[in-house]
Amino acid sequence: MQAAVIVFPASNCDRDVAVALTASLGRPPLMVWHQDNEMPKVDLMVLPGGFSYGDYLRCGAMAAHSPIMRAIKAQAAKGVPLLGICNGFQILTEAGLLPGVLMRNADLKFICKDVYLRVETDDSIFTRKYAKDSVVRFPIAHAEGNFFADPESLKRIEGEGQVAFRYATRDGELSARANPNGSLNNIAGVFNASRRILGLMPHPERLAEPLLGGDDGKAMFDGLMEALA
Repeated sequence: MQAAVIVFPASNCDRDVAVALTASLGRPPLMVWHQDNEMPKVDLMVLPGGFSYGDYLRCGAMAAHSPIMRAIKAQAAKGVPLLGICNGFQILTEAGLLPGVLMRNADLKFICKDVYLRVETDDSIFTRKYAKDSVVRFPIAHAEGNFFADPESLKRIEGEGQVAFRYATRDGELSARANPNGSLNNIAGVFNASRRILGLMPHPERLAEPLLGGDDGKAMFDGLMEALA
């Protein structure tokens, strides 16, 4: 299996996710520069966290128009899985590959801490190693992670099972207190309709081995290896 990590100007988690992918997949991912026009033959594409283009205009807005995005959209349309983490999630919404938008956090502050997430489904290549309704701990580090969608889109997202993770308490309960950024319905991550694209604000790669303080994120990359091998 071969994965690719897309590198944008001011990406700062590209190496983090490359380490996590290497540990689970047994080989390093290709590091693809944002100005490339073609995507090598890969089994998984990852848009990492960071501050692409310095977050000018809106987070992810400029990166969504990078040359490589044409190739990414073409490969995603063929069913090649695509994962966007934090800024990668913002890019996916700006590119129209996922529904909704990521707005400023409700308290208008940058938030950097660990949060608990409830896994909403195990029926995807990204979540197959997690039990439905289980609780995992991932870090967040963002100022624009407040997920919003218009009422019709939100109804469709919920009705079609496109919510992957929700912010929750350690016991899996949903509450305003457990919601760090004001996201509608405590949504922390969403799929596209086919569940071959996932965007999430928390960082699974930052807790993917015990030396980092936990390994809840490792199951995502292990599950991808098993599903795509």
